[in-house]
Amino acid sequence: MIGWLGDNAGTIASYFGQHVWLATLPLLIALILAIPLGWLAWRFGWLHTPMVGLTGLLYTIPSLALFVILPAVLGTQILDPINVVVALTIYTLALLVRTVADGLAAVPRDVIQAATAMGYGGFRRFFAVELPVAVPVIAAGLRVAAVSNVSLVAVSALLGVPQLGLFFTNGLVLDYLPPLVTGIVLCVVLALVLDGLILGLTRLLAPWQRIARGTS
Repeated sequence: MIGWLGDNAGTIASYFGQHVWLATLPLLIALILAIPLGWLAWRFGWLHTPMVGLTGLLYTIPSLALFVILPAVLGTQILDPINVVVALTIYTLALLVRTVADGLAAVPRDVIQAATAMGYGGFRRFFAVELPVAVPVIAAGLRVAAVSNVSLVAVSALLGVPQLGLFFTNGLVLDYLPPLVTGIVLCVVLALVLDGLILGLTRLLAPWQRIARGTS
């Protein structure tokens, strides 16, 4: 095992780096898209059911089928990593639109009324009051999406996209344990790191949550 790790250190580092950006870039893109879409679903009640329903349906598309279909839609090659980024952005967006809408709906009415009374209105109130208060709920959905993305990226190894999932397929084909264990361990580590980073950022952006727990 140690010998295999030493001989393949460069490949391991390369695949790990690929896995990191393939899992995290869709999180950032989907979050940027989900905030305005979630706001629309929250602000206009008649949009909530169709928008949340539509995005929910997107999540039911099998990942392998989406990886295969996207090259024909985007005009890319089957091994192009952009296919994985687009597919995972779709899945992450499907999760986050509802989460953002629910997070904004959970903001207490008296908080909104107090902000309005202090002169906050429109976009200023949204970015300074409503969105920050909704951060813990949104972050909970983001944590689920981050862990999900780490596992979904590995599925693209069936198409030959270079990332940690290739260690799974190689290990199974060769009936050789070291690459299989390496891929599993590094995927778990990456998922834990991303989850910890989101949790830490949430505590930084919503310090009142810590204070409330400390005084309860």
